This record gives sequence, C-alpha cells and structure tokens, in this order.
Amino acid sequence: MPNYGVIDLGSNSIRLVIYEVKDDRRETYTNKDFKSLINDKVMAGLSAYVVDGAFTQAGIDRAVNVLKGHAKRSRYFDCKKLEVFATAVLRNASNCNQAVAEIEERTGLPISLLSAQDEAHLGFVGATCDRSVVHGTLVDIGGGSTELTRIEDDRDFDNVSLGQGSLSSFARYVRAILPADPEMRAIERALRDHLDKLPHPEAYRADTLYGIGGSTRAAAKMLQQATGSATRPKTMTRDDIHAILKWCRIDPDAFAHAALKASAERVHTLVPGCIILHALFDAFGAQRLEICKYGVREGYLIERMLL
Repeated sequence: MPNYGVIDLGSNSIRLVIYEVKDDRRETYTNKDFKSLINDKVMAGLSAYVVDGAFTQAGIDRAVNVLKGHAKRSRYFDCKKLEVFATAVLRNASNCNQAVAEIEERTGLPISLLSAQDEAHLGFVGATCDRSVVHGTLVDIGGGSTELTRIEDDRDFDNVSLGQGSLSSFARYVRAILPADPEMRAIERALRDHLDKLPHPEAYRADTLYGIGGSTRAAAKMLQQATGSATRPKTMTRDDIHAILKWCRIDPDAFAHAALKASAERVHTLVPGCIILHALFDAFGAQRLEICKYGVREGYLIERMLL
C-alpha cells in the first residue's frame, strides 16, 4: 500500500501527515480508503511574521526550517508523493510570489498556493469523506482566515473566505494572553463586519454548522475540561460556546489553567476562535455544531493527489 505525504503550511501551524492509501487507483475515496501513519504538527505561528501586510524574512526562515524538518521525516516513509500546500498566511501577503519562490528554492519543495475558494472546497471534500450532508454550513476557522461553504445534497456552493481567523484576531486585538472584555467585543465586531460584506449572508443560514480545523477542535477540548467529561464532544451548541466565553470573563485565572490542560499550544487563540464561532451561530441561526474529523488536508489528498 503506497504512502502519500501532505504538508499543510498554515497561519498557525505547519503540519505533516503521512497517509497510507489502500488502493490509489480508485475513482472515488472515503475515509475508509486511507489512514494516517504520522501527524506531526509544529506551531510555527507564521501570522506573527506578517508586518504591514508583508511576510517577513524571519517568517520565510521559520517556514523553511520547519519544512526541511518535515521533508526529512517524510523520507522514512518512502512516499509515492509528497506535496505542500499553503493557505491564508502566504495567499494574503503583499509579497506572496516572492516569499513562495524563496521558500521553494531553499527547500526544494514546490508549494501549491490554495485560493480562498480552493481552501473552502477542499475542506468540504475532506469533511464529507465520512458522512453525507443534506443541508448545512461548513465552517473552517483557521489562524488567518475563516472559510464558509454552503452544503446542499452533498455538494458545495458559495465558497468564501473571511479575512479573519483565530490567530490574526489575537494578534490584532489582544494585548495579553487572554482577551479582556473590550477586546472580546472588538473581535466580534470585526467578524460581524466581515459577515456584513458578504453578498448573500442569508445563504449560510442553517440549523447545523459543520466545523473543521484546530480552533473548532480546541473549543471541543475546552468544553470537555469544563464538563469533566471522559470523552471529547462531537457536537456543540451555542450555549456551550457562550458558557466557555462567560467562564473566561468571570474567572480568567481558572479558565487559563483549564485551557492549558485542554490545548496548551492554542491557549492564546482559543478564545478568539470561540468568539468567531459564537458570532457565526448567531448570524446563521444555527442550533448545533458538528465537529468533523477530516478537513482540508484529507480533501487535498483525495482531490489533488489521488483523483
């Protein structure tokens, strides 16, 4: 069975996943057709290396070092293919082409720069590889952007990207580690401004949101800490998110200790991610959030590497 390597160069983390594929000659794929052998994440925080809209030399150096390490590890798995894709942190940089060219030259790894529509679509492909969705809205809260996709009868429509994610919200609005109440309100206002600019925001109204990405998983881990549950929840409600944010407001010290247990590497982006989720619940009239196991990386594997 062949191995395929995917490196996700994101705004918050750079992650290498090696997949073992049962049969790479199929015409369609589900989650049962592959499994991950390793999932190696480095919290590079590349959004912090964007200054005045440009990706800095220090950011390029950081990306190069992490990518070289991932490439070295991938060689132990004799991958049939190893590919790198990048999202908002490079896509939105004013010096995007220059930064991508230097990273490619120094690592020897070609980079597939995903458009906002590509990222949202591939998130849909991954999220639905283990389920069928009749109607809903897919939400992918990344470090530098938030992707929205309307799903109808297992097809995706109206793929858009909002230029605000959990890490960029933290970098722009938060002075310490946890946001104070005025900073929380500022993050929410900014997200609502992005939503107001959508040509047809009503298209995303749905009872159920489907969440992918690290921010959604971090929120689920925090809810697990709050409830003392032995297992991580697979669904969340608006009230669950509201309770997490309320806890941060009324007892930030206890919240911080719990957040370190839940997701230490995301302690600074956890609350901004929850604020974005809360605003999306309200804007789209949603009743529940289904937390998806698969996302953009699996969508990239299926549609860009296997099909």
